[in-house]
Amino acid sequence: MLYPSIDKLLNIVDSKYKLVHVASKRSKQMLENNHYQMRECDYQSKKGLGRALEEVEKGLITIKEK
Repeated sequence: MLYPSIDKLLNIVDSKYKLVHVASKRSKQMLENNHYQMRECDYQSKKGLGRALEEVEKGLITIKEK
């Protein structure tokens, strides 16, 4: 089973496409800058995309509408 669940994430973000865009952008930022919003041992996922989704679930990433 994948963590975090897509159902939980869609309660936070209203669109799958927006979720993918935000998570991929954040994942690239983590790879480029090596900057994480949580301690590395607190993430359940080993990969950047999973870690970005965990940050979305915990409310560490806010999405602004234009």
